Amino acid sequence: MIFKIPNILTIGRIIIVPIFVLTFFLPGFFGDLIPFFLFIVASFTDFLDGLLARLFKEESKFGEMLDPIADKILVVAALVLLVMTDTIKNYEVIAAIIILTREILISGLREFLAKGQISVPVSGLAKIKTFIQMFSIAILLTGETGNKFINFEDYNAQTIGIILLWLSAFLTLYTGYEYLIKGIDYAINEDEKK
Repeated sequence: MIFKIPNILTIGRIIIVPIFVLTFFLPGFFGDLIPFFLFIVASFTDFLDGLLARLFKEESKFGEMLDPIADKILVVAALVLLVMTDTIKNYEVIAAIIILTREILISGLREFLAKGQISVPVSGLAKIKTFIQMFSIAILLTGETGNKFINFEDYNAQTIGIILLWLSAFLTLYTGYEYLIKGIDYAINEDEKK
């Protein structure tokens, strides 16, 4: 099962991350666009691996385990690089911290709830949150090159990327709250059984 197409795509997403990080430090035009395209490709494989796994009935525990790890590695690497280079700076870092904190929280909650054999399906709103989050990061990765292509008076690519990052952070809080309540309810119910 490991070498089925959905799992290969997930593994490929993890392999892309170090290449993405290295190309991020290329100067100028190539340093803006190559990481952008790698991030887009990696983000698309996230959508594609799940779709193919369901379509061809190739869902596996290996893929179920590895897919969220691959997603988190990609998002964490991108956000850290964007903060490090001051693309995300000052109070905007709060949005990045909210997103990263939620990723850690949900990982812990899923692990905790899995012990009780409780699955936490991804909601429609969480999928929208993920799309906006990936879209905002992709725009921010375009740097000055993106600003040359997208520039409407006070709104350039970086400004739009930051606005979308904040939107995804608010959606992150809301969807994370839903998961947290489920986890707390389960923990209280289990404690009351003792």
